[in-house]
Amino acid sequence: MALKSARPPVRKPRRRLNVARESLERRRARARQIARALARAYPDAWCALHYQNPWQLLVATILSAQCTDAMVNQVTPRVFGEYPGPRELAAAPADTLEAIIKSTGFFRQKAKALQAVARILVERHEGQVPQTMEELCALPGVGRKTANVVLGTAFGKPAIFVDTHVRRLAGRLGLTTNDDPDKIEADLRALLPPKEWTAFAHRVIHHGRRVCVARKPRCSVCPVVEWCPQIGV
Repeated sequence: MALKSARPPVRKPRRRLNVARESLERRRARARQIARALARAYPDAWCALHYQNPWQLLVATILSAQCTDAMVNQVTPRVFGEYPGPRELAAAPADTLEAIIKSTGFFRQKAKALQAVARILVERHEGQVPQTMEELCALPGVGRKTANVVLGTAFGKPAIFVDTHVRRLAGRLGLTTNDDPDKIEADLRALLPPKEWTAFAHRVIHHGRRVCVARKPRCSVCPVVEWCPQIGV
């Protein structure tokens, strides 16, 4: 009698998480699992912008609006070479600064904002970048995202910055139901301990650029798929 060949086991489709019925405690536990998995996958993930001090990071972050970090990194060496600090940049000819940063887009608005920021730092902060959310957000062209990047990355303070990647992934992961960046920030802050905020934000951005991309997320190789409801995917 011929032996029947063994059939491979049928793999049942993974049951999607029902975040609508998820309690806050369960969501916190799942967020911690996601944070740990991202830490294992991207232990060295950090800010992609090149900088050496808080002033340079502030300038680079302002330039990164509607522009890639790679393009900003091509422009900033000349900016910092010719205008190493707020005093030098505040005194720069506007048309010269515009020409240097033109490739970052919206260069006239960005040049105007950068010079206004530089003047305020010189006049009110002795040329130093302030270390509070209130003072940073009072600077022209600086919102919570930019302020959080500087506070968390340059000053080591607990901060979650919501860029396009964090916004997209927070929704896909079911960690928020909001679309407003400030509300998303508040939701994420409620799920993780402050000491993890900055590293988590950098890792989410890293993951969003490489795996959980906008159009066709690579769920088959995703390190957090086990805890992801794949909302909108």
